[in-house]
Amino acid sequence: MRGPLLLLLALCAARRGSAAERCSLRGSWRLRAGNGSLELPATVPGCVHSALLGQGLIQDPYYRFNDRNYRWVSLDNWIYSKKFKVPFNISQWQKVNLIFEGVDTVAKILFNEVALGTTDNMFRSYSFDITNIVKDVNSIEVRFQSAVQYAAWQSKSHAGYQVPPECPPPQQKGECHVNFIRKAQCSFSWDFGPSFPTQGIWKDVRIEAYNICQLNYLTFAPLYDNMAQEWRLEIEASFDVVSMKPIGGQVTVAIPKLQVQQVRNIELQPRKKIVKLLVKVNKSIAVEMWWPHGHGNQTGYNMTVLFVLDGGLNFEKSTKVYFRTVELIEEPIEGSPGLSFYFKINGLPIFLKGSNWIPADSFQDKVTSDLLQLLLQSVVDANMNVLRVWGGGVYEQDEFYDLCDKLGIMVWQDFMFACALYPTDPSFVVSVRAEVAYQVRRLKSHPSVIIWSGNNENEAALMNNWYAINPSDMPTYINDYVTLYVKNIREVVFTEDKSRPFIVSSPTNGAETIAEGWVSENPYSTHYGDVHFYDYENDCWDWTVFPKARFVSEYGYQSWPSFSTLEKVSTKEDWSNTSQFSLHRQHHENGNIQMLQQAELHFKLPQSTDPLRAFKDTIYLTQVMQAQCVKTETEFYRRSRSEIVDTEGHTMGALYWQLNDIWQAPSWASLEYGGKWKMLHYFARHFFAPLLPVGFEDHDVLYIYGVSDLHTDCNATLTVRLHAWSSLEPLCSHVTEHFVIEAGKAVTLYKEPVSKLLRRCGNCTRESCVISFYLSAGHELLSPTNHYFLSSLKDAVGLLNAHLTANISQQGDTFVFDLETSAVAPFVWLDVGSIPGRFSDNGFLMTEKTRTVLFYPWKPTSKSELERLFHVTSLTDIY
Repeated sequence: MRGPLLLLLALCAARRGSAAERCSLRGSWRLRAGNGSLELPATVPGCVHSALLGQGLIQDPYYRFNDRNYRWVSLDNWIYSKKFKVPFNISQWQKVNLIFEGVDTVAKILFNEVALGTTDNMFRSYSFDITNIVKDVNSIEVRFQSAVQYAAWQSKSHAGYQVPPECPPPQQKGECHVNFIRKAQCSFSWDFGPSFPTQGIWKDVRIEAYNICQLNYLTFAPLYDNMAQEWRLEIEASFDVVSMKPIGGQVTVAIPKLQVQQVRNIELQPRKKIVKLLVKVNKSIAVEMWWPHGHGNQTGYNMTVLFVLDGGLNFEKSTKVYFRTVELIEEPIEGSPGLSFYFKINGLPIFLKGSNWIPADSFQDKVTSDLLQLLLQSVVDANMNVLRVWGGGVYEQDEFYDLCDKLGIMVWQDFMFACALYPTDPSFVVSVRAEVAYQVRRLKSHPSVIIWSGNNENEAALMNNWYAINPSDMPTYINDYVTLYVKNIREVVFTEDKSRPFIVSSPTNGAETIAEGWVSENPYSTHYGDVHFYDYENDCWDWTVFPKARFVSEYGYQSWPSFSTLEKVSTKEDWSNTSQFSLHRQHHENGNIQMLQQAELHFKLPQSTDPLRAFKDTIYLTQVMQAQCVKTETEFYRRSRSEIVDTEGHTMGALYWQLNDIWQAPSWASLEYGGKWKMLHYFARHFFAPLLPVGFEDHDVLYIYGVSDLHTDCNATLTVRLHAWSSLEPLCSHVTEHFVIEAGKAVTLYKEPVSKLLRRCGNCTRESCVISFYLSAGHELLSPTNHYFLSSLKDAVGLLNAHLTANISQQGDTFVFDLETSAVAPFVWLDVGSIPGRFSDNGFLMTEKTRTVLFYPWKPTSKSELERLFHVTSLTDIY
């Protein structure tokens, strides 16, 4: 038996105030299968999978093959329901709304058995008027339709022509027609993640009751007026006016530290909802700017906006306001056709160093404040200053952007369209317009958001004809593309926000794309805009394979996550690179083979006959390969910032794919599911350092560039050392004369034929020696110590099996690992299993007998626990 009588009776908590009553319906709900076969408790915010897991009805969805085993969950329809008592007198209020901040995704809403309406978009809020049907005790039902079934139906009913792709590639083991539903596109599967098309109420639900009027939202954007040389703050407030008479009053905007106290009379007309304010900051007041991480402080000012209206109505919003300017510079470059593509923040050209963000979990209710803090702190700890919120996931929760504001992480914000063409039916476009307006209003006050981008790779998909469209049909798809991204999304963005740039796609040719009618013949041009670049076949140690582009917003290589991460979701029979589990978990075609093929170019493959040891060694080697590949590529982009070579260069951004993982699987990520640092992330901390020496060869000549992100010129010397693989004592060392590295430049510091360098160092050969180098001023180290391999390490001569030991001690909350080695050890990897935390350095080349490394735990642990789980690996250990 089931029905309203068995539903949970819940008392929602109200937040009382003079202007309105608000009561959240988050917490305990009931959930039942559409066919009535199952009923259970559920939590809101949440989803069906989480509810089933919480009741022990399913295992961890990420365990082994459960993404396939639990496909039935997404194919069924589910119903959320709740009975609750309103904790205030309903009769006292003129207007009562039921507001959903986020519904995932297709649902019919019933309140006291009255149908209120439907939802079809995960990315917007919904408000329903329940004034005439709300009672003291109420029932609510949210009847979900399977997103998979809905998308299939929408595709089938699309008039006239298909909108590709119909389905993901088979190795992604996903669902079809995701481009027909406004839901996280990767929830139907992607090359980095599983198919879990969730259903649920994924954000807050509340009831709001008010008289006369209600403040719906308040948003703002600081703008700098170059003509007047002053800051102006554009504020927009939206009201729902239910009074039949005009409402008079005053609004006061106060920013005490900037001596701003502006009072203005206002009058709200019936149904007139928008109040726009322009607040000027006295130009004699010094305004401290918000700067990206590594370039200055993230200064913000407390601001209060107070509306005092007739009838004793008060609305007050307290928030932080940050002042910064952003410009996307596209202008001619001497010695090169095309245009530049770089960002100026507060008038300063900034090299964007960072990565691409994907959803941190398939189940958004598991993305906690602690997890966001951990992942975003790891971004700045690796010297990054930007994340691209990729267009196949979700617009992140408010806390994500708040943390980016505080940490100085710039955000390149895609709209949620990725790797597909999309319909332009009127109902679809209306839904998208509401989504875009909602998200821009929500996010535009954040200084961290520096650019809007219409989609991920859809211009490239269209113009490079990924989906084999008949040429005669191409005008139809181009028209749809322009309709969606230009005539609708771009139009809404420019209506809502004039404070930051907008590009239609990534990759894009920017201004050139516009000139070519919004789609460019070659969206991957190195002379315009940004590019995405992947090449798994060619040697990643050969920098000539990489594009010397203006801006590179995606590039990367895969690796396996650590054994301690995989162990949680697998069993003994899975622990092999060729197991069914390993094949199932790999969603990129030939990915497992490509990783080893790339590794085999420069390393010997693991040779252990013990299957578990061989698997662990393979994991280690893929992480070595990934770290070294992305290091080589990123250093190429960083050293290309100040030069034009054969018409190419002036590179001003490097965002590798990808930062984080959505589950435990091989991927391009540098942070494993849960936040553990891969070797790549430790390498990123070095290759994104503000001051960095970069070594490379060109026609057998060794060059070392100095790359600076500093605001001031730097006086330094460069030390270049050669070590034989067989000795911990350097064979020779060369210290240059003092030189100046100009602020924000990449300059040549050192140039010497390799043959000459080797002759100077006794018996050195390419195979027997390795080069290391660093920048210093006096005894102060100014940069990480970098190194350059003169040959593949599989050809290294004299490389010995290093015996590595560690003595662990504790200093406060930090643990000290005093390492000692018997021989030069490449790619030294320290691992403490599943103990959460990170090392001060890892994956390093150890050319000295001793070295001290710190471990920063993320949760309390002990010396004995670290000693029990500690394991160290270097390259020769896998042979």
